[in-house]
Amino acid sequence: MSEITVHLPESLQRSIEILAEKEGYSVDQFLASAAAEKMAALRTLEYLRGEAAGARREDFERYLAAVPDEKPHDTDRVFENP
Repeated sequence: MSEITVHLPESLQRSIEILAEKEGYSVDQFLASAAAEKMAALRTLEYLRGEAAGARREDFERYLAAVPDEKPHDTDRVFENP
């Protein structure tokens, strides 16, 4: 493992310490997990942008044309609260 020094506002550091303790993690584990989650989110966004860039409208239209024109099942409906 390697080390890194990070300067944080005291309020943020305290919040991290409280959350890490609450979840049963060390601060190091908490920060490593948070960094990994952020990297995964950014890589996913990059991947999806790359996929979208290679997309073709005609493929999308062909896919939509294959979907049956039926009412959704009741379990698939979104009901508004009164």
